Amino acid sequence: MSQFDVTIIGSGPGGYVSAIRCAQLGFKTAIIEKYSTLGGTCLNVGCIPSKALLASSHHYEELQHFADHGIEVSGDVKVNLEKMIARKQAVVDQTSGGVKFLMDKNNITVFNGVGSFESATSVKVTKEDGSSEIIESKNIIIATGSKPSSLPFIKLDKERIITSTEALKLKEVPKHLVIIGGGVIGIELGQVYLRLGAQVSVVEFMDRIIPGMDAALSKELTKVLKKQGMKFYTSHKVQSVERAGDVVTVKAENAKGEIITLEGDYSLVSVGRRPYTDGLNAEKAGVKVTERGQIEVNDHLQTSASNIYAIGDVVRGAMLAHKAEEEGVLVAEILAGQKPHIDYNLIPGVVYTWPEVAAVGKTEEQLKAEGVAYKAGSFPFKALGRARAGGDTDGFVKILADAKTDEVLGVHMIGARCADLIAEAVTAMEFRASAEDISRMSHAHPTFAEAIKEAALAATDNRALHV
Repeated sequence: MSQFDVTIIGSGPGGYVSAIRCAQLGFKTAIIEKYSTLGGTCLNVGCIPSKALLASSHHYEELQHFADHGIEVSGDVKVNLEKMIARKQAVVDQTSGGVKFLMDKNNITVFNGVGSFESATSVKVTKEDGSSEIIESKNIIIATGSKPSSLPFIKLDKERIITSTEALKLKEVPKHLVIIGGGVIGIELGQVYLRLGAQVSVVEFMDRIIPGMDAALSKELTKVLKKQGMKFYTSHKVQSVERAGDVVTVKAENAKGEIITLEGDYSLVSVGRRPYTDGLNAEKAGVKVTERGQIEVNDHLQTSASNIYAIGDVVRGAMLAHKAEEEGVLVAEILAGQKPHIDYNLIPGVVYTWPEVAAVGKTEEQLKAEGVAYKAGSFPFKALGRARAGGDTDGFVKILADAKTDEVLGVHMIGARCADLIAEAVTAMEFRASAEDISRMSHAHPTFAEAIKEAALAATDNRALHV
C-alpha cells in the first residue's frame, strides 16, 4: 500500500499547484486525477481552450479592420472551424503536458482514476479498467472542482442543447446561438461565435449581464457587444428549452409577464457551475458537505476532519482558477507550519472578451450598500494616445477610494489589455495604496496603463490631465 504525507484529489489549477508547493516544502506528495490528462476543467475544457478560441476568432475579426490601417487583404478570407478547434486542442495538450512535466520534476506521484474516501486517511483509486488500489495519506486535500450547472427543466443532449464543454468543440458555426445566462462563460463563448458569423442572443435572468461586477462595466460591455451585433434579453426568466430536429426553441418570460420565443440551431446553457463531489464518499471520512454541495471549511480551509482540507471551486467563494491556486499554496504552507494568508477581497475577476473586463475590490454598489463614504475617478480609453493609435478606444478605468483616507477600495476597468492591467491595481491595493500614491507613480507614455494613473488623478480632487 502506497503511503504519502499529502494526497491531493483533483489536478486542476488548485490541485496541481498545491501538489507542487507541498513537494517544494518536503512532503511526499501524490495527486489523483480521474481523467487521462492533468489540468482539470481549466486546462482541458475551461480557461485555456476558451482563450485559444477567443484569440483565434479575434484574429479573424481584426481582418475586417485591416483596411483602416492601410492594409489591403485581397481574395477570400474563410473560417476553418475544424483547424481552429484543432489548434485549440494542441494548446490544451501542450499545457496539460506541461503539468505532467511539473509533476515529474517535483517527484509527485500521479494516480489516474476516481478518488474516493475509505476513511479519513485512506483513499481508494478506481481506474478506468475497474481495478483499484488504496492510498494511505497523513493529510488529504480535496480539489475536485466544479461542473456546469443547468436548470431542472432543461434536458442537456450535448448536441444542440449544450454546455460550455461542448461549445468548445462544435463542428460548425451556429446560425443562431441562443445563450442562457449572461455571465462570464456565456459572454466569452458568445463573442467567439459572434465573430465567426453566428447570430447570438443572450437570455439573462438578472437586469444586466456580468451581474456580479460593477454596474458601469456591465453597461459599457453591453453597449460594445450590441454594437458588434449581440442581442440581449435581460430580466427574462427562461420557461422552457425544447429541441425538434435541428431547431432549439427557448421560451422566456420578461418583466411584464410576456412570453418571448427564440429559435436557434444551438442553445448554450451557461447558468453557472456547481461544486463537484460525485463519488467522493466524503461522509466516510467525516467531511461535511453543505446544502449547496460545497465542502464545509473553516478559515484555514480545513474540513470537519482535521487532516483533510478543501480548496477551489468545491468550497465557498468565487470559482476562479487563480483563487484555487492561492488556496492550494495556503494549505500546503499551513501543513508546513507556516502562517500564510489570502485577502479574498483582492482576488481579481476578469472577462476575456474584447474589450476585456477586469476588476478588483469593492464595486460602487457594494460601497453604497455598506454605507462607506467614497470618491470615484474615471478615465476613458478614447482619451489615451496609445488607444487611438491602436484603434482600441472602447472602455474606461474607474478607481474608487475612501473619502477620508484616500485608500483605494476598488478598481474597475474595461478596455484593451485590462486582463493584464488589473495586476497593477491588485499590487497597489495589497500595499494599501492611496489614489494619490498611484497618481504620483510614473507610467510610460504612450501606454494603456496611463488610464490607471489618470483615473487615480481623477479620484484625487478631479485632477485628470488628459480629459
